[in-house]
This record gives sequence, C-alpha cells and structure tokens, in this order.
Amino acid sequence: MPIRVLLVDDEPLIVKGLKFSLEQDGYETDVAYDGEQALQKIFSNHYDIILLDVMLPEISGIEVCQRVREESGVPIIMLTAKGEDMDKILGLEFGADDYMTKPFNILEVKARIKSILRRTVSKEPAPPPKEFSFNGLYINTENRSVTVKGKPVNLTAKEFDLLQLFMTNPGKVYSRENLLEIIWGSDYLGDFRTVDVHIRRLREKIEKDPAKPQYILTKWGVGYCFAEK
Repeated sequence: MPIRVLLVDDEPLIVKGLKFSLEQDGYETDVAYDGEQALQKIFSNHYDIILLDVMLPEISGIEVCQRVREESGVPIIMLTAKGEDMDKILGLEFGADDYMTKPFNILEVKARIKSILRRTVSKEPAPPPKEFSFNGLYINTENRSVTVKGKPVNLTAKEFDLLQLFMTNPGKVYSRENLLEIIWGSDYLGDFRTVDVHIRRLREKIEKDPAKPQYILTKWGVGYCFAEK
C-alpha cells in the first residue's frame, strides 16, 4: 500500500510543487486548503503523515493539530513562516512531531517524512501486550494507553514513546543525545530543544506538580531518568 500524505496549505504554488514531488516518489497525496477542510478529511480518511501549515483560513493549523491529537497519533509536520515562535510551532506545544520553516528545500521535506515514517510505520508484528505501573502511573504498551491515579491521559506518539522508554528502564539516565537517537532516530534533523519541550509537555500531563516531578527526574548536567522503585 502506498504511503498516504495529507498536505494542508493555502498557498496553491506550494501545494502544487509539493504534491507533484511527493507523487513522483510514490506517495499518495491528498490536499486541503483550509483548516476546516483538513479536519473533515482527517476524520474521514486514513493518512500516514500530515504536512500542516500553521497559518490557515477558517481554522488555524495549531487548532487543527490540537483537535487531531485528541483522537489520533498520526505524525504531523508543521509548516511555518520564518520568524514565528518556534517553541510553539515545534509540537511540541501542540502535539506535532516536527516542523519546517518556509521556504524549505523539497529534498529536506522528503528526508523528514522518511525519517518519521521509519519510526512510525512498522512492518514487524506487534509486540506482546505489556503493562507497567509506578505510584499511580500506569501504561499499556499494546493499546498505548496511559492513566494517572485512574484518570486517562492523552499523550502524543512521541510523549508515549518517551514515557515507555523511561518506565521500562527506571533509574537509567538518558542524555538529550541519547533520547534523540532512540526516539527520533539518528537521521533526525532537529535539535535538542525538541527533547526538552517534549519532556516539559509530558510532565505537565502526568505530574501532580511539574516543577517538582516524581516520575521523570532531571539529572542536572546529564539528562533525564525515571524514578526508581
């Protein structure tokens, strides 16, 4: 089955160029020109990855990303104009997996897509069900569910991957370099801020007091680790 891409942008020239180039590489590419149309397509069809512009008519790309994350972990790459607030664009605040700044090189776009898909589209059989818990925090790696004190928590794909890594290796300290290598892959083109932002967002969702975490701890000057039992 071909990889299905949804390209969401209100600039016809960008859409035309990206669509042509992606289809040349065998991707099945659908398009939407505003946020409302994008949401209709996302919730009516299956896509393997979404390229989502931040500034869209009707509904902004940020809001589209937030709504999608309430229902799905499909990978999202945000497309943003140069000079916009990178910490917000990164996913980072709103659940995206990566971002690219316009104008961008089509080869780099393809490289980012391939990098993300290598980590999210697996042809191997699903691993056997596994459950982990610690002090009220519970995860199920089969259905990728998380609860804290019995209340469900909605995590993005990367946030869950980080939490699973930490919980299955309590006490082990991971540097930012380690986490980028393991979770994002050796060919990831982003920087270390990605790790810090994802950790911060993860703590906000699972910790009673993110400023005084009891689950994901900071080892100053080294990295992060999960509390030991």
